[in-house]
Amino acid sequence: MSLNFKFAIISDPHIALPHTIWDHPSRFHLVEVSIPALELVLERLAALNLDFLLIPGDLTQHGEAENHDWLARRLAQLPYPVYVVPGNHDAPRATASDRAIGIADFPGYYQAFGYTHPDQLYYTCQVLPGVRLIGLNSNAFDAEGQQINTGVLDPDQLTWLQQTLATASEEVILLMVHHNVLEHLPGQARSGMGHRYMLSNAAELLALLNPANVHLIFTGHLHVQDIAYQQGIYEITTGSLVSYPHPYRVLQFHQDEQGRCWLQIESDWVDAVPGWIDLQTTSREWMGDRSFPFMVKLLTQPPLNLSLAEAEAIVPTLRYFWADIAGGDAVFDWPQLPAPVRQYVQRFSAIDPNGTLTLIDNHTTLML
Repeated sequence: MSLNFKFAIISDPHIALPHTIWDHPSRFHLVEVSIPALELVLERLAALNLDFLLIPGDLTQHGEAENHDWLARRLAQLPYPVYVVPGNHDAPRATASDRAIGIADFPGYYQAFGYTHPDQLYYTCQVLPGVRLIGLNSNAFDAEGQQINTGVLDPDQLTWLQQTLATASEEVILLMVHHNVLEHLPGQARSGMGHRYMLSNAAELLALLNPANVHLIFTGHLHVQDIAYQQGIYEITTGSLVSYPHPYRVLQFHQDEQGRCWLQIESDWVDAVPGWIDLQTTSREWMGDRSFPFMVKLLTQPPLNLSLAEAEAIVPTLRYFWADIAGGDAVFDWPQLPAPVRQYVQRFSAIDPNGTLTLIDNHTTLML
């Protein structure tokens, strides 16, 4: 049997009804465009005859019940199945407050989108004959109910996953989780700024996936367009719909009669919504305007350890550094920078370990 199916990814939409938006002028993302951007993408997807849609977390801006309710009702109107997992924004605390839902409440809002067991934060389902989806919860909380600053898969979930993989008979298994499993930035797992976007026990997850022939992981959280590869597994992380460059993806899976598999990936972007006629330029400048403290922190931490004065002198040159990373397939080279800084930022370019330019983050076909 050969498989051929088409699906889309919208990540980190951060849905916020206008009256729920907090004034956080330092945030990089533009939550003000969350609903019109989503509506535009859904309009485009309507013409593509999709088999399903994946949304890997941060469905809402701050976990507000009315925003979860709005999104669930909107997704229920779509002509194709939708599958979601929770992100760190979807339940800021373990228990509900007057402002946000608790993490245990999440499945109740999304019973039509993967969560057939409303008391369980992870699920599996056959999305098509021969294709199984596994959705995991990577949010974790301390004893006081505060969300911890990294992703974790709890032991019960890992045990359940091991059992699920052992009994899965489908030829293709897709895994979706909010936090990154593989590194998408140089030294991400060891970086004080980057590790919080990753699973702290990613190695335990990979130890289960490798023998089960799971080749595809879909994540969000980092707000960048990137494809990472490690030991037979591709992780496709998709940028946020409310953050530059406001992307989404359409993917086509092919399997021939000999069992060879390909995944064709095409990315597109929201260029304008009502009130934001040049969203790409506005959003890029928005991110650049807010990049100074972020870049100073990056330059003064290991491995560069620049002094504050050295970092502040360099930061204007790197105004669009994070925006270009977010867009995917970035190529960096500033000859005027000090050699250690130049070499460091070049590591973030779309260059493979052999030093070859490899532009795969937005448009590519992967051999699985």
